[in-house]
Amino acid sequence: MPSRFNPVKLFAGSASSGLADQIAQASARELGDITVSRFSDGEFQPIYNESVRGCDVFLIQSTFAPSDNLMELLLMIDAAKRASAHYITAVIPYFGLARQDRKDKPRVAIGAKLAANLLAAAGAHRIMTMDLHAAQIQGFFDIPVDHLDASVIMVPYIKSLKLPNLVIASPDMGGTARARVFAKALNAEVVICDKQRKRANEIESMSVIGDVKGADIVLVDDICDTAGTLTKAAALLKEKGANSVRAVCTHGVLSGKAYENIENSVLEELIICDTIPLTRASEKIKVLSVADLFSKAIANVYEHGSISDLFRMGDGVQTTVKF
Repeated sequence: MPSRFNPVKLFAGSASSGLADQIAQASARELGDITVSRFSDGEFQPIYNESVRGCDVFLIQSTFAPSDNLMELLLMIDAAKRASAHYITAVIPYFGLARQDRKDKPRVAIGAKLAANLLAAAGAHRIMTMDLHAAQIQGFFDIPVDHLDASVIMVPYIKSLKLPNLVIASPDMGGTARARVFAKALNAEVVICDKQRKRANEIESMSVIGDVKGADIVLVDDICDTAGTLTKAAALLKEKGANSVRAVCTHGVLSGKAYENIENSVLEELIICDTIPLTRASEKIKVLSVADLFSKAIANVYEHGSISDLFRMGDGVQTTVKF
């Protein structure tokens, strides 16, 4: 277990250096000194430039593509373990491979389970992440998992818009439970977009379940990848008479033609978190920071406080935490 009597140190992986810096600032701390040595063939090696012996270390790295980001985190964990760190927490704002959480067709891997095994085998004592694609992925781990909820950031922002006829929409059947969480917090109705896929990232057909005429719609999802589902759902909702359509997604993967799809869509805006850094700016994309929420969660783990207290939806997470 982490101990408040041991020094605590935060280190950033190269994929999440910007977010890690914000988390450290919110925690009134400086990031630890780490470098990644790279060989000419592409091989790399994280090196701690300060002692971590006896420390409770928090390693901040999202594991979005390419797979080098996951491998770098694994090497950071292994290096900390071999340097006699007391307790190692892998802070993974975006947990990659989470969409591979089951065998949905013959002869496929369960990538989320494999990633969980690798993190534990490397030496992580604890995982801290946000909005897993499927909440049951927590059960893939035999170590504690702190699963943070971006709705505590998103809901206050939606409230601030003061939309006159707010309706929450799920872009598919699988996201209904997530949409209901938002709807309950916002005292709004829920509609569902039922989609049929041809293959990954390609939609065959979509229909709307519920009345959206004159409504100000907020689509809720966990991941925005190519933005094909969101933009098609937004267009359909407008066709059905919606007054306006926005979307909130925790993780902005934004691959392929995502930026073009968003900018050419009927979406008023796409609200995402900074769990994955944007590769370019867009007038339609608004980014909300998760730094303060992760800072509080790290402090609560270190101080043996409650993580569930962070799920209470109030006026957002703004308080600077010192530990």
